[in-house]
Amino acid sequence: MTESDINIKIQLDADKVPQQITWSASGSTAHEPQTAKALFLAFWDAQDKSALRIDLWTKDMMVDEMADFYFQVFTTMADTFQKATNQSELTNYIKSFAKDFHKKFIEKEKIK
Repeated sequence: MTESDINIKIQLDADKVPQQITWSASGSTAHEPQTAKALFLAFWDAQDKSALRIDLWTKDMMVDEMADFYFQVFTTMADTFQKATNQSELTNYIKSFAKDFHKKFIEKEKIK
């Protein structure tokens, strides 16, 4: 059995707002820690049957970047759901929602 470690470091300002997010993983092809502007991390607690999650983003994460991030996370979640359940109809529903979400964001931004 092999193991892999994923390390996440969050640099906070005086108000405890994330300034910088870096991550690294053993076995990765990246030799240096990678930077990120946002992260979603979720764990399933089988005993409580609930999701435990951490959602963080840095001050310099722009609103349009957040919308793109959500769109990509929704799409990736749909792909993962398909692999785990083979529920194509629900997978397509999630992907359709993701596209509609992103389209509505873009339309709203054009109005501003």
